[in-house]
This record gives sequence, structure tokens and C-alpha cells, in this order.
Amino acid sequence: MKAAYILGTGGPEVIQYGELPDPSFGANQVLVQVAAVSVNPIDTYIRNGANFWPLPSPFVIGCDFAGTVVGCGDQIKHVSVGDRVWGSNQGLLGRQGCFSELAAIDSEWIYPTRSSVTNQDAAATALVGITAHLGLFREGNLKAGQTVFVRGGTGGVGAMVVQMAKAIGATVITTAGSVDKATRCYELGADHVIQYKTENTTDEILKYCKKGVDLFWETLREPDLDQAVTTMAERGKIIVMAGRTARPALPLGPFYVKGCSLRGFAMFKATPEEQRVAAADIQKWWIEGKLRAQIDRVMPLSEAAEAHRLQEANTIACSSTLSGKIVLVT
Repeated sequence: MKAAYILGTGGPEVIQYGELPDPSFGANQVLVQVAAVSVNPIDTYIRNGANFWPLPSPFVIGCDFAGTVVGCGDQIKHVSVGDRVWGSNQGLLGRQGCFSELAAIDSEWIYPTRSSVTNQDAAATALVGITAHLGLFREGNLKAGQTVFVRGGTGGVGAMVVQMAKAIGATVITTAGSVDKATRCYELGADHVIQYKTENTTDEILKYCKKGVDLFWETLREPDLDQAVTTMAERGKIIVMAGRTARPALPLGPFYVKGCSLRGFAMFKATPEEQRVAAADIQKWWIEGKLRAQIDRVMPLSEAAEAHRLQEANTIACSSTLSGKIVLVT
């Protein structure tokens, strides 16, 4: 099979594209003919050496996939050969990744793809969709009628947060860096969009929500906790899921006086059961037309190294050149 893989960590140039042996699959695994995958910031961190677990060698990169089942282990009951499936959490905690024509996936990370959803859309929604769901509902306990602020409403996670919050009846405030991106945020369901390059984000949040927001979702690698606490409602929650090396200041006084809480999480540490709950809602919202994938561009799998360069420029160099996910097709 063709695959994008590495033999050692480093910059995007360490990614090779070529032939590897077809994977074997165990009794509780599914063999998937991969049609589409998507790139996430964590993919670039792992490739660059920020690893907390041993990597197989060669190591196939990538977390998110969508494709068709071509083989099932003896213990598999919930899917069959020919079924379309999607999932995430590959290439993590020592598992092989999925940027390959074939991937052996543990059954606990496999979800059925609805007939109305393309493989590209499923792959583009996987990790960011599950992340958004975990943060909003497991960590944030978001309810209808509450108010959410999320920074970057056209970003990978941000676009999912906007749509999921609207799907359950919350009010959503977000930011955008251009008129075009602001328009897209409104199309996704945002109630208020702040153009942060020309408007003061703190002032605008408090203009739209005088008592402050119930949930402040920070996407920056260097979070502004002072701004978050200033714009929080009583007993509001701050959600963080980025910035591995960040050491931001926390305005402790107003934080505790308001009774705020700060919740951080890593999506890949969620249990299979927790992620399956998220996947079920994602599939429901797909059918209802309440959740749409945000794809910036589609590239061939052979250009995985270039895709990593683009992702790093957007995430680490803060170029803000992407409006959605990079999807690769086999």
C-alpha cells in the first residue's frame, strides 16, 4: 500500500510517501480502505518530536480517516465489509496512524458514515468535532439559552463549536479576521461576530452580553486569561485545549470572586465511550443539516509533507491562512 510515514522525527521534510506492507488486522480490528484523511495540529507536533509514547517504525502519520471496510476481525459485530466508516484517535498513544491506503483500526474507534456525508466531510469533522463536543458538553455542561464565546469561528475546532452550540440552542459570539471570514461565521450560525483586527474583542463581548458569557472557549496557543475572566459571567467556565508550553497569567481575584472555573482537556485522553457519545451526536446533526465540515483545501496524500507545512504555518506561525481543515485523498 501507499502511505505517508516517517522513520524519525523532525520537520515536514522527514515525511516520506511510498510503499509499505499492507497491515494485518486482529480479532477486534477493522481493515479500512482509506479514502480521505485530514491534518490536525497534533499531527505536526508528533512528527516534530513532541512525543510522550514510543512510535512504531516506520510510523504512519495522521489521526482522522474515512473510508470503506474491507476486512473484519472475528470479534467484530457492529460493522461489515462494504460499510462506510469514519473515526479519529489514530497515530496516538503508540497506535499506527491512518495516512495510508489501508489502515487496521481498533473497533472502538470506528463509527458508521451516513449516506448523505462524503468521506472528505467525515474525515474533516472527526477530531475537531469530537474535541468540540467534549469541551462543550462533557467539560462545559452547556445548556440551551446559555452564551458561548469561541475565538476563531472559521477554524477547525472553532467552526465545530459554533455549530454545536447553536444546535442545542445557545447564543454564540465569535471572532473573525476578515469580512469574508465574518460572513462565513454567520453562515455557520454565529449570533455575533467580532472582527478582532478592527474591533476590541473584550468591549464587543460585553456589548453583546452585558452580564458576561457562560462559556469562554480559548483556541489560542497563548491564551489571554485576563480577557477571559473579564468577560465571564458569574460561575462561567473557561475551556482550554491548546498551548502545550503556555504559562499565562491568571487574574485570581476576579476569577474566584465570580466563581469561575477553568477546564482543560486533551481529546485523545477521552475514553472510547465518551468519544462514541460525541460521534453519535455528530451523526445526528449531520442528518439534521446542523453540522457541516469546514474544508479549506483538498490535496493528494502524496503531498502530506506540504500539508504539514501549511498546517504549521497556520498554527505555529499564526499566519491565519487556513479557513477550515486540510483534507488529503488517497
